[in-house]
Formats: sequence, structure tokens, C-alpha cells
Amino acid sequence: MSVPAGVVVVGASAAGLATAEALRRKGYRGGLTVLGAEPHLPYDRPPLSKQVLSGAWAPDRARLRPREALSALGAEFLLGDPAVGLDVERRAVHTTSGRTLRAGAVVVATGLRPRTLPGQDGLAGVHVLRTLDDALALRADLRADLRDPARLVVVGDGVLGAEIAATARELGAAVTLAGPEPAPLTGKLGPMIAGLLAERGVRLRPGAGVSGLDGHDGRVTGVRLVTGEVLPADVVVVAIGAVPETGWLAGSGLRLDDGLVCDSRCRAAPGVYAAGDVARWHHDTLGTLIRLENRTNATEQAGLVASCILGDDRPYRPVPYFWTDQFDARIHVHGTPSAGAEMTVVDGDPAARRFVALYHRDATITGVLGWNMPKQARLWRGRIGDAVAGLAPAL
Repeated sequence: MSVPAGVVVVGASAAGLATAEALRRKGYRGGLTVLGAEPHLPYDRPPLSKQVLSGAWAPDRARLRPREALSALGAEFLLGDPAVGLDVERRAVHTTSGRTLRAGAVVVATGLRPRTLPGQDGLAGVHVLRTLDDALALRADLRADLRDPARLVVVGDGVLGAEIAATARELGAAVTLAGPEPAPLTGKLGPMIAGLLAERGVRLRPGAGVSGLDGHDGRVTGVRLVTGEVLPADVVVVAIGAVPETGWLAGSGLRLDDGLVCDSRCRAAPGVYAAGDVARWHHDTLGTLIRLENRTNATEQAGLVASCILGDDRPYRPVPYFWTDQFDARIHVHGTPSAGAEMTVVDGDPAARRFVALYHRDATITGVLGWNMPKQARLWRGRIGDAVAGLAPAL
């Protein structure tokens, strides 16, 4: 396979930047363009719901690299100019400003866009949290002189919703977390872990479906539940998940189905690849299409994509991984845990808030969770790798 004369990376967040860096690290010296929808230099998203929202970090600290390191890449960064179309045959990316960027290879790393509730657009005090500007706007609203303490309702009890609730509670807000599960992350990590996360001073409205928002004079005043109850709110965060940012690829001929569908090499078409949250690729070991939304995957997948662009021919077969920080808990999860799996504590003690637990089904380890024990959890990760292939006994 010949090395492409130029590469265009669409997306200037973690996966996009990691692709550009991996290409250079692996010896690619051709033309390299990184196209970003936002005006900001590449920054990290996990700190947005924690350090940036809390004010512990200034916004610039979330940058993935200093300007000098970006300049040393020898890449052209075109920021604040979203992609609006892709000609797959010509490998030409069209942008909002009217640019047409042609290359030998195109990498799609456009990430996600948050889901929203009907009626939330144009209603002051209602937020999503995906971008740096989102985090700063939410922080400003929580600190505004609305009420002491500000009444925040977080709609959505997944990882992001739980993190926002924890950070806002530490800022002094009166926080209510509304979602369909009995406790935060029950469906993902099981009832024991959810129970430990729930013991943190955040008011929970478990099993609470949301039907809409109430407002007065253009500002939100409450969240309506399907039961008819209204949760009073000065500020609302909608954290009900996100969808892959693939609208700009409509009409391209590429397969779009919960992301940009790729083969095991993260290739969607000849010369077109995907990396990060937007990529849905065939995991050879699991034998199915998979899409992962986490920071670690963005970096690892970008490295594989760079290798494939340069002529390597390896499948991408990671062990899924994510982490979350909430209050004093740092939780690391490897593999594919689920609420229906059997869970066994193999190190530490949940009462001491330091432990490692295994998830297993049919005598096969499917997941490892470390609660304030990251090193110990990593020791079990290799067993997960075997378990994914169906080779390791649970205990």
C-alpha cells in the first residue's frame, strides 16, 4: 500500500489530535490537516464535568497540548469551520466556509452531539455539557445570584449526569438527579456500585421519566416528570446521552448506523477511516460491531488508524475501559460489566471505599471494577483480555 500524499483529519478533539500525532510519530511526513468545528485548540473533555466545572482548573489547563507542541507537528489546524459533506470517491471534505479539502486519506473523528429535550432551546438556564463553552456557561449559571443555594436538576443518571451532580454538589448547589434507574449507573455497574454512589448528598428521583420543562419569562423554572410532579429548578442540565456526529456524512454513501460503520481496521471505505466516539467498528474477538465512548479508546483507536493509513494491516481489538471521578471516588472499569452479571469483591473492602470487584457470567470474567484501587484493577485487566476470547475462568 502506498503512503497517501495528504491526510485530512475531521475533528480536532482527542481522537483527531491523537491521529495526527501518531502519523508523525510513525514517520509520516506528508501533508496533514486537522479540521475542527470549534474555535478552540484541542482540549480534553473528561475534566469539563469535574475540574473545569468546579473552577479548580482554568480553561487553558484543559488543552491537550501547548501551542508549541502543536506547531511542531507541522500540521495545519483549521478551527471553527465544521465539515458539511464528504465526497468519498475523491476523498474531498467540504466545510461550512466553502473550503474543499482533498487528501489521500480522510479520518473521521467528529465525536458526539448531546441529546436534548423538546423545548429546551431558547430557554435560559438549561444546559448540556459537551464542549468547553458548555462547561463555562454552566459554571457561570451555577455561580449567578439566582438563589442560595442554586437549585440544580440534572436530567440523566448515567456517568456524565452523575459527575455533574457530584461537582455541583461540591460547589454548594442543591442538586436533584432525575433518571429512569433506581440509582445512578445501576444498569451499567449494578446495584451495589450504584448504591455506593447514591450515598453522597444528592437528592435522587429514581425511576423518574421526564416529560418536559417549565419556564417563566424565558427562563427555566422546573422539570416536569411523567408522574405530574414538577421539580423546581434554577438551573437544569440535560445529560441523557449523545449521538454520533454523522449528519454531515448524509448522502456520502457511507454506512451510518449509530456511528460511522467500519471494518475491523476502522476503515469505512477505501482511504476513509474513523476514530473515537463516532467510530462503530467490527471487533473481531467479540464478533460484533462496537462503539466506545471514552478518552482511552480515542487515543488507542487513533494509533491503530494511523498505522493502517501507513500500510499496516491489524485489527483493532481493545479491552473496553472507562473511568469516572465522583466526590472522593475514582472508579476504573475494564471490560463489559453489566447489572445482570454476578459480582465478586476480590480485593479491599467496599465499606472502606477501596476495593476491586469482578463481574462474571457463566464462569467467564466480563469486567473488572476498581474503586480507589486503579493499580490493583489493572492487574486483573489481562484476565479480561482472555475472558473476552472466552478463555479464562472467572475465579
